[in-house]
Amino acid sequence: MKKILVADSLDNEAMEQLKAVPGFEVTVKTGMDEPALVKTIPGFNAIVVRSATKVTKNVIAAATNLEWIVRAGIGLDNVDAAAAKDKGIKVANTPAATTISVAEHAFGLMLAAVRQQGRANVTMKQHKWEKKALSGTELYGKKLGIIGSGRIGLAVAERAIAFGMKVIAYDVIKIETKLPVKQVSLDELFAQADIISLHIPKTPKPMIGREEIQKMKSGVIIVNAARGGVVDEKALMEALVSGKVRAAALDVFEKEPPEDWTLIDHPNVTAAPHIGAAAEEGQKRAGLEVVKILKEKLV
Repeated sequence: MKKILVADSLDNEAMEQLKAVPGFEVTVKTGMDEPALVKTIPGFNAIVVRSATKVTKNVIAAATNLEWIVRAGIGLDNVDAAAAKDKGIKVANTPAATTISVAEHAFGLMLAAVRQQGRANVTMKQHKWEKKALSGTELYGKKLGIIGSGRIGLAVAERAIAFGMKVIAYDVIKIETKLPVKQVSLDELFAQADIISLHIPKTPKPMIGREEIQKMKSGVIIVNAARGGVVDEKALMEALVSGKVRAAALDVFEKEPPEDWTLIDHPNVTAAPHIGAAAEEGQKRAGLEVVKILKEKLV
């Protein structure tokens, strides 16, 4: 019997399938912090997480029978993969499952930024009719600069092209796509793009800071539905105040939830609480992929 700990909630259908696998004993226990997880993890053969639960070095050290750590989602920011490797524990995620969910959300944020939809919604709920103050621009004909052209970046590019946008992209490897996307250097992207959208893993230091913002066109719009910390929030705030950056649309933050709400309070910032992957369809695909991984690896 393989004991599986589900530490973050999964799609209902995926949970039913997981519990139905012969030889699996599934325990659901969510909302655990590190001390609670350290006490709980001994004896389990696999742990399933999304983004809330942190599988830290201490948790891994406390595990006695752990064979697999599986994340239902993109990236492994909440898993100490190095500590797992040192202990011979395998790590997996579901990078393709929520591609459409995140790409649609990022594009929605882009639309909200150019048309000030977030501000319009807030002021309407305050019973204010600010029609004259809420002019915007079209996406049509604008140049979108995509930083990171993996699955999500190219999915955003596909949607942008459908809107009549021109797309340029930067990546450290050659971009393989049939879409009309021109690969450029990072400096070229900064100089040319009207809108910049990030789709990269978390970086040791911000990909976009004061120096990079100075290379951008005045009035640029920045969209970040990738990872908190890839954009220097203080530098972004300064650029919004000066007008160098016209607007920003953010789904991720350096600290989640934020401790300093100054950036989010700026009228030209559209913000969401890291919900890029939080679409029913994407979560179903992620959950079913987790079941597939565990059935293949543990049965």
